[in-house]
This record gives sequence, structure tokens and C-alpha cells, in this order.
Amino acid sequence: MGRYRPPQPPSSLYITAEGYARLQAESKALWVRRAEVTKALAAAAAEGDRSENAEYIYRKKELGGIDRRIRYLQKRLPDLKVVTGPPSDPSRIFFGAWVRLEDESGSEVLYRIVGPDEFDCEKGFISMDSPMARALLKRGVDDEVTVPIPAGKAIYYVLAVSY
Repeated sequence: MGRYRPPQPPSSLYITAEGYARLQAESKALWVRRAEVTKALAAAAAEGDRSENAEYIYRKKELGGIDRRIRYLQKRLPDLKVVTGPPSDPSRIFFGAWVRLEDESGSEVLYRIVGPDEFDCEKGFISMDSPMARALLKRGVDDEVTVPIPAGKAIYYVLAVSY
């Protein structure tokens, strides 16, 4: 018997122009990769017994992963809304904002609020659906922001907002 998981809430449909271009490039690259994997799969299948053919099994799994990602991108890309310009009030934090924060210990961090399809922790891109971004939205410079974390709460101070 399977473990029940309630459905996830739908993620936001907003994306930056750079993120949209990156997803389109990924989709094109996946189609090229799929053609290569299909050729390798056909060659592995021609070798005979498929039950003990590791190359065949590996390529089937790889092809399934590529097809799954292509299907996801084909369903997701048409629904996305590309945000290109800054908001009407650039002094407040909205989608696409670069936000410089200071925590209680005095260390500074820089985040950019982006769509859920393009978040990247290494670059400082956080999803607008994350608790941090939700707490920051519609705030301005010098505001105090309380962010819920697993250990309780974290308090940050907004130092700068730019687009």
C-alpha cells in the first residue's frame, strides 16, 4: 500500500526573461540529447539478450528521465508569464528585486527574488514561493522582516532594493 501525499500547491507562474530563455535552451538541448540516447539504445538493443544487457537498461532509464523532463517543460513553458520590467514602485520588494539584507549578527546577504523554476542558491536566487521571499514581498528599505525557520524565527533588516 502506498503512502498518501497530498497534492502540492501550484507554484507561481512568473519567470524572468533570462530564466525563460534558459528553460527554452534546456528544452532544445534535451531534444538533441534524446536523439543521441535513442541511437545508443537501438545499438544496445541490437546486441541481443536485453535482460542482462546493462547498456540497454541504462539507456532505457536515461531516455525515461529525458522524456519526463521534456514533458514537464512542454507543459510548463506555455503557462509561464515572463516579467520584463521593474514594478511601478521600485522602492518596494517585488518579483525580480535584488535585496540586500542584514541579520541580527550583522552579516549581510544578497538575494534576488525569482520564479520557482529558476531558483539557484549559489547565485543567491530565491523562489518567490519560499518563506523568505514571502516575508520580503512588499517591504521597503529599513523594514524589519521576520522569517519563519525550522528553529523558530530569523530577523532581517532590509538595507537596499534594486531592479
